[in-house]
Amino acid sequence: MLDEYYFDDIYIRHAVDEHPDDRDFTMHIHEQCEIYFFVSGNAEYLVEGSVYPLSEKSLLIMRPAEAHKARIIGNGRYERYALNFPLSFADFIDPEGQLTSAFTQRQLGKSNMFSADELDMPLAEKLFAEMCSIGSDYERQLSVKTHLITLLDMISRSYKLRNQTENIPRSNGERIVLYVNSRLFDDISVPELAKHFYLSPSQFGRLFRQATGAAPWEYITKKRLTAAKEKLRRGFSAQQAAESCGFGDYSSFYRAYTKHFGCSPTEKN
Repeated sequence: MLDEYYFDDIYIRHAVDEHPDDRDFTMHIHEQCEIYFFVSGNAEYLVEGSVYPLSEKSLLIMRPAEAHKARIIGNGRYERYALNFPLSFADFIDPEGQLTSAFTQRQLGKSNMFSADELDMPLAEKLFAEMCSIGSDYERQLSVKTHLITLLDMISRSYKLRNQTENIPRSNGERIVLYVNSRLFDDISVPELAKHFYLSPSQFGRLFRQATGAAPWEYITKKRLTAAKEKLRRGFSAQQAAESCGFGDYSSFYRAYTKHFGCSPTEKN
Protein backbone atom coordinates (compact mmCIF):
# COMPACT_ATOMS: atom_id res chain seq x y z
CA MET A 1 0.00 0.00 0.00
CA LEU A 2 1.58 3.28 -1.10
CA ASP A 3 -0.98 5.57 0.45
CA GLU A 4 -4.40 5.41 2.09
CA TYR A 5 -6.63 7.95 3.79
CA TYR A 6 -9.96 7.70 5.57
CA PHE A 7 -12.39 10.37 6.76
CA ASP A 8 -16.17 10.91 6.96
CA ASP A 9 -16.95 7.47 5.45
CA ILE A 10 -14.67 8.21 2.49
CA TYR A 11 -11.68 5.96 1.90
CA ILE A 12 -9.04 6.42 -0.80
CA ARG A 13 -5.99 4.28 -1.44
CA HIS A 14 -3.14 3.91 -3.92
CA ALA A 15 -1.68 0.44 -3.97
CA VAL A 16 1.05 -1.44 -5.84
CA ASP A 17 1.89 -5.14 -5.73
CA GLU A 18 5.21 -5.91 -7.40
CA HIS A 19 4.45 -9.66 -7.52
CA PRO A 20 0.69 -10.07 -7.04
CA ASP A 21 -0.80 -13.43 -6.12
CA ASP A 22 -4.43 -14.01 -7.09
CA ARG A 23 -5.00 -15.86 -3.81
CA ASP A 24 -4.54 -12.56 -1.98
CA PHE A 25 -7.44 -10.91 -3.83
CA THR A 26 -10.80 -12.14 -2.60
CA MET A 27 -14.35 -11.26 -3.60
CA HIS A 28 -15.64 -8.39 -1.49
CA ILE A 29 -18.76 -6.30 -1.02
CA HIS A 30 -18.81 -2.72 0.20
CA GLU A 31 -21.56 -0.73 1.88
CA GLN A 32 -20.41 2.22 -0.23
CA CYS A 33 -19.86 3.12 -3.86
CA GLU A 34 -16.43 2.53 -5.34
CA ILE A 35 -14.47 4.12 -8.18
CA TYR A 36 -11.56 1.89 -9.18
CA PHE A 37 -8.81 3.19 -11.46
CA PHE A 38 -6.53 0.57 -13.02
CA VAL A 39 -3.07 1.97 -13.72
CA SER A 40 -1.18 -1.11 -14.90
CA GLY A 41 -0.80 -4.84 -14.55
CA ASN A 42 -2.13 -8.09 -15.95
CA ALA A 43 -5.59 -8.62 -14.51
CA GLU A 44 -9.31 -8.73 -15.13
CA TYR A 45 -12.19 -7.65 -12.92
CA LEU A 46 -15.20 -9.73 -11.92
CA VAL A 47 -18.41 -7.89 -11.04
CA GLU A 48 -21.52 -9.96 -10.32
CA GLY A 49 -20.77 -12.53 -13.00
CA SER A 50 -19.47 -10.10 -15.63
CA VAL A 51 -15.79 -10.27 -16.59
CA TYR A 52 -13.99 -7.06 -17.56
CA PRO A 53 -10.52 -7.44 -19.14
CA LEU A 54 -8.43 -4.56 -17.83
CA SER A 55 -6.31 -2.36 -20.07
CA GLU A 56 -4.03 0.33 -18.73
CA LYS A 57 -5.80 3.49 -17.61
CA SER A 58 -9.31 2.07 -17.34
CA LEU A 59 -11.94 2.84 -14.71
CA LEU A 60 -14.72 0.81 -13.09
CA ILE A 61 -17.56 1.75 -10.78
CA MET A 62 -19.42 -0.38 -8.24
CA ARG A 63 -22.51 0.60 -6.28
CA PRO A 64 -23.19 -0.51 -2.69
CA ALA A 65 -23.48 -4.30 -2.29
CA GLU A 66 -22.20 -5.01 -5.81
CA ALA A 67 -19.79 -7.92 -5.40
CA HIS A 68 -16.43 -7.55 -7.14
CA LYS A 69 -12.95 -9.04 -7.34
CA ALA A 70 -9.69 -8.45 -9.17
CA ARG A 71 -8.47 -11.64 -10.83
CA ILE A 72 -4.70 -11.61 -11.31
CA ILE A 73 -3.61 -13.24 -14.54
CA GLY A 74 0.17 -12.68 -14.45
CA ASN A 75 2.77 -11.79 -11.84
CA GLY A 76 3.70 -8.39 -13.27
CA ARG A 77 3.46 -5.16 -11.29
CA TYR A 78 -0.16 -4.39 -10.38
CA GLU A 79 -0.99 -0.73 -9.60
CA ARG A 80 -4.38 0.81 -8.92
CA TYR A 81 -6.32 3.51 -7.10
CA ALA A 82 -9.65 2.99 -5.38
CA LEU A 83 -12.06 5.45 -3.79
CA ASN A 84 -15.02 4.44 -1.61
CA PHE A 85 -17.72 6.91 -0.65
CA PRO A 86 -21.35 6.88 0.54
CA LEU A 87 -24.08 7.11 -2.08
CA SER A 88 -25.35 10.18 -0.25
CA PHE A 89 -22.03 12.04 -0.67
CA ALA A 90 -23.29 14.58 -3.23
CA ASP A 91 -26.82 15.00 -1.86
CA PHE A 92 -26.03 18.49 -0.60
CA ILE A 93 -25.53 19.79 -4.15
CA ASP A 94 -27.42 17.15 -6.14
CA PRO A 95 -30.57 16.05 -4.27
CA GLU A 96 -31.94 14.44 -7.48
CA GLY A 97 -28.97 12.06 -7.66
CA GLN A 98 -27.87 12.87 -11.20
CA LEU A 99 -24.19 12.69 -10.30
CA THR A 100 -24.61 9.12 -9.06
CA SER A 101 -26.97 7.95 -11.80
CA ALA A 102 -24.28 5.68 -13.27
CA PHE A 103 -24.20 3.84 -9.95
CA THR A 104 -27.93 3.62 -9.30
CA GLN A 105 -29.49 3.14 -12.75
CA ARG A 106 -27.49 0.15 -13.97
CA GLN A 107 -28.42 -3.48 -13.89
CA LEU A 108 -26.37 -5.53 -11.47
CA GLY A 109 -22.91 -6.18 -12.92
CA LYS A 110 -23.56 -4.23 -16.12
CA SER A 111 -21.79 -1.19 -17.61
CA ASN A 112 -19.26 -1.08 -14.80
CA MET A 113 -16.25 -0.21 -16.92
CA PHE A 114 -15.34 2.97 -18.76
CA SER A 115 -12.61 3.14 -21.39
CA ALA A 116 -10.29 5.89 -22.62
CA ASP A 117 -12.76 6.51 -25.44
CA GLU A 118 -15.39 7.55 -22.88
CA LEU A 119 -13.44 9.34 -20.14
CA ASP A 120 -10.44 11.64 -19.97
CA MET A 121 -8.20 9.05 -18.29
CA PRO A 122 -5.13 11.31 -17.91
CA LEU A 123 -7.35 13.75 -16.00
CA ALA A 124 -8.85 10.94 -13.90
CA GLU A 125 -5.38 9.65 -12.98
CA LYS A 126 -4.25 13.20 -12.14
CA LEU A 127 -7.26 13.64 -9.84
CA PHE A 128 -6.49 10.37 -8.03
CA ALA A 129 -2.81 11.26 -7.70
CA GLU A 130 -3.64 14.65 -6.22
CA MET A 131 -6.13 13.13 -3.77
CA CYS A 132 -3.36 10.84 -2.55
CA SER A 133 -0.79 13.63 -2.23
CA ILE A 134 0.57 14.35 1.21
CA GLY A 135 -0.80 17.49 2.86
CA SER A 136 -2.59 18.67 5.94
CA ASP A 137 -5.83 16.90 6.86
CA TYR A 138 -7.85 19.94 5.80
CA GLU A 139 -6.08 20.26 2.44
CA ARG A 140 -6.44 16.56 1.71
CA GLN A 141 -10.11 16.44 2.67
CA LEU A 142 -10.80 19.47 0.50
CA SER A 143 -8.94 17.84 -2.40
CA VAL A 144 -10.81 14.55 -2.07
CA LYS A 145 -14.24 16.19 -1.87
CA THR A 146 -13.74 18.55 -4.82
CA HIS A 147 -12.00 15.97 -7.00
CA LEU A 148 -14.65 13.35 -6.26
CA ILE A 149 -17.34 15.74 -7.49
CA THR A 150 -15.34 16.21 -10.70
CA LEU A 151 -15.00 12.44 -11.17
CA LEU A 152 -18.72 11.88 -10.59
CA ASP A 153 -19.55 14.58 -13.11
CA MET A 154 -17.25 12.97 -15.71
CA ILE A 155 -18.73 9.52 -15.10
CA SER A 156 -22.38 10.63 -15.13
CA ARG A 157 -21.93 12.58 -18.37
CA SER A 158 -20.26 9.61 -20.05
CA TYR A 159 -22.92 7.22 -18.79
CA LYS A 160 -25.71 9.38 -20.25
CA LEU A 161 -24.09 9.17 -23.67
CA ARG A 162 -24.23 5.39 -23.62
CA ASN A 163 -27.04 3.33 -25.01
CA GLN A 164 -29.29 3.00 -21.99
CA THR A 165 -30.68 -0.37 -23.09
CA GLU A 166 -28.82 -2.94 -21.04
CA ASN A 167 -28.05 -6.26 -22.69
CA ILE A 168 -29.68 -9.39 -21.32
CA PRO A 169 -26.98 -11.54 -19.68
CA ARG A 170 -25.77 -14.27 -22.01
CA SER A 171 -23.20 -16.29 -20.10
CA ASN A 172 -24.07 -19.08 -17.68
CA GLY A 173 -22.22 -17.21 -14.96
CA GLU A 174 -24.27 -14.05 -15.43
CA ARG A 175 -27.54 -15.96 -15.43
CA ILE A 176 -26.58 -17.85 -12.28
CA VAL A 177 -25.54 -14.72 -10.37
CA LEU A 178 -28.74 -12.87 -11.29
CA TYR A 179 -30.87 -15.82 -10.22
CA VAL A 180 -29.07 -16.11 -6.88
CA ASN A 181 -29.67 -12.41 -6.27
CA SER A 182 -33.36 -12.78 -7.08
CA ARG A 183 -33.62 -15.38 -4.29
CA LEU A 184 -31.03 -13.94 -1.95
CA PHE A 185 -33.24 -13.78 1.15
CA ASP A 186 -35.20 -16.98 0.46
CA ASP A 187 -34.70 -20.27 2.27
CA ILE A 188 -32.35 -21.70 -0.35
CA SER A 189 -29.52 -24.20 -0.57
CA VAL A 190 -26.71 -24.76 -3.06
CA PRO A 191 -28.18 -28.12 -4.23
CA GLU A 192 -31.53 -26.40 -4.85
CA LEU A 193 -29.86 -23.59 -6.80
CA ALA A 194 -27.83 -26.10 -8.82
CA LYS A 195 -30.96 -28.10 -9.65
CA HIS A 196 -32.60 -25.00 -11.15
CA PHE A 197 -29.81 -24.92 -13.77
CA TYR A 198 -29.68 -28.73 -14.22
CA LEU A 199 -26.20 -28.81 -12.70
CA SER A 200 -24.62 -30.84 -9.95
CA PRO A 201 -23.69 -28.85 -6.83
CA SER A 202 -20.00 -29.16 -7.73
CA GLN A 203 -20.59 -27.92 -11.30
CA PHE A 204 -22.70 -25.06 -9.97
CA GLY A 205 -20.05 -24.13 -7.42
CA ARG A 206 -17.30 -24.15 -10.03
CA LEU A 207 -19.25 -21.90 -12.43
CA PHE A 208 -20.23 -19.57 -9.60
CA ARG A 209 -16.65 -19.19 -8.39
CA GLN A 210 -15.45 -18.52 -11.93
CA ALA A 211 -18.08 -15.78 -12.27
CA THR A 212 -17.70 -14.08 -8.88
CA GLY A 213 -14.43 -15.19 -7.34
CA ALA A 214 -16.24 -16.67 -4.34
CA ALA A 215 -18.04 -19.86 -3.33
CA PRO A 216 -21.86 -19.62 -3.51
CA TRP A 217 -22.52 -19.63 0.22
CA GLU A 218 -19.73 -17.16 0.96
CA TYR A 219 -21.26 -14.79 -1.59
CA ILE A 220 -24.80 -15.24 -0.25
CA THR A 221 -23.71 -14.72 3.35
CA LYS A 222 -21.75 -11.54 2.62
CA LYS A 223 -24.66 -10.13 0.61
CA ARG A 224 -27.12 -10.91 3.39
CA LEU A 225 -24.87 -9.39 6.05
CA THR A 226 -24.40 -6.20 4.02
CA ALA A 227 -28.16 -5.88 3.57
CA ALA A 228 -28.75 -6.54 7.28
CA LYS A 229 -26.29 -3.82 8.28
CA GLU A 230 -28.14 -1.33 6.10
CA LYS A 231 -31.44 -2.29 7.73
CA LEU A 232 -29.92 -1.80 11.17
CA ARG A 233 -28.93 1.69 10.12
CA ARG A 234 -32.51 2.34 9.09
CA GLY A 235 -33.81 1.42 12.55
CA PHE A 236 -34.61 -2.29 12.28
CA SER A 237 -33.92 -4.37 15.35
CA ALA A 238 -31.19 -7.00 15.06
CA GLN A 239 -33.83 -9.74 15.08
CA GLN A 240 -35.86 -8.03 12.36
CA ALA A 241 -32.78 -7.44 10.21
CA ALA A 242 -31.73 -11.07 10.54
CA GLU A 243 -35.14 -12.46 9.63
CA SER A 244 -35.73 -10.11 6.70
CA CYS A 245 -32.32 -10.89 5.20
CA GLY A 246 -32.66 -14.66 5.14
CA PHE A 247 -31.13 -15.68 8.47
CA GLY A 248 -33.50 -18.18 10.02
CA ASP A 249 -31.33 -18.67 13.09
CA TYR A 250 -30.48 -15.52 15.05
CA SER A 251 -27.46 -16.99 16.82
CA SER A 252 -25.90 -17.91 13.46
CA PHE A 253 -26.59 -14.39 12.22
CA TYR A 254 -25.05 -12.88 15.35
CA ARG A 255 -21.85 -14.92 14.99
CA ALA A 256 -21.52 -14.26 11.26
CA TYR A 257 -22.18 -10.54 11.66
CA THR A 258 -19.67 -10.16 14.50
CA LYS A 259 -17.00 -12.08 12.61
CA HIS A 260 -17.52 -10.14 9.35
CA PHE A 261 -17.86 -6.60 10.71
CA GLY A 262 -15.87 -6.86 13.93
CA CYS A 263 -18.77 -5.70 16.09
CA SER A 264 -22.10 -7.17 17.17
CA PRO A 265 -25.37 -6.26 15.39
CA THR A 266 -26.65 -4.75 18.64
CA GLU A 267 -23.84 -2.20 18.78
CA LYS A 268 -24.48 1.26 17.33
CA ASN A 269 -24.12 1.22 13.51
